[in-house]
Amino acid sequence: MKRWWRVGLGVFLVVACVAVISAQRRGRSVNGEAALYAPPNPPYDGRFTYARIKFTQTCCVSGGQYWDVKWGHDYPQADYHFPKILEELTTMRVRTDGSVIVTADDPELAKFPFAYLAEPGYWAPNDQEVLGLRNYLLKGGFLIIDDFGRNEWYNFEEQMKRVVPELRPIPLTTNHPIYDSFYRIESLDQFAYNGSPGQFYGFFEDNDPAKRMLAIVNYEFDVSEFWEYSGEGYFPISLTNEAFKLGVNYVIYSFSR
Repeated sequence: MKRWWRVGLGVFLVVACVAVISAQRRGRSVNGEAALYAPPNPPYDGRFTYARIKFTQTCCVSGGQYWDVKWGHDYPQADYHFPKILEELTTMRVRTDGSVIVTADDPELAKFPFAYLAEPGYWAPNDQEVLGLRNYLLKGGFLIIDDFGRNEWYNFEEQMKRVVPELRPIPLTTNHPIYDSFYRIESLDQFAYNGSPGQFYGFFEDNDPAKRMLAIVNYEFDVSEFWEYSGEGYFPISLTNEAFKLGVNYVIYSFSR
């Protein structure tokens, strides 16, 4: 009975709660450009705060200026909408007035045990960022790697081999506990990106799926885009709701392992 109550509440929140946030949100990001002009990070106060990792990218720079900010895709809407849903559905103390944007080598990243990285097909971390992200993951941090597909896998794989050379991405199915940590996700077939079915992978301690997952990979899928447009009816409510449930599961799993 409790699980059904949570599912129903989730549907209500997508329709009602996020619509209110959307009416109050800040300016729409164009190709992530809003992230370049984000306000200063709010001071750390112990609440769950959504953290986004920024990086030097391998494309879309002209005259020293980004014309497509890959790491900023879906900002700021996704960074406001998802924490609000998390606050409403759980007893966690959640910051809902903004996210933080940090580089992987910033010591501040260690304050945020849950982080998001978009468009890894264009990710070009330097050695300090590689070391910073490695330390973050091995010390207990959890990373969502999202919003990429097709031939973008090759750069992602190359960079992750620098970060955690001893680990490999392991395909996930709905039998993994991350898909039953809060909501029961019955199928992954509903998640897709540009018409291709989503594929999901995990990086695990000792390459053992029974141990802690350090990072989850959404390949051929963009969960954050569903969060971004959740108040605008761009996607069906049913799929938007499933995307929120997926994100809530990621957070609850990461905080309970």
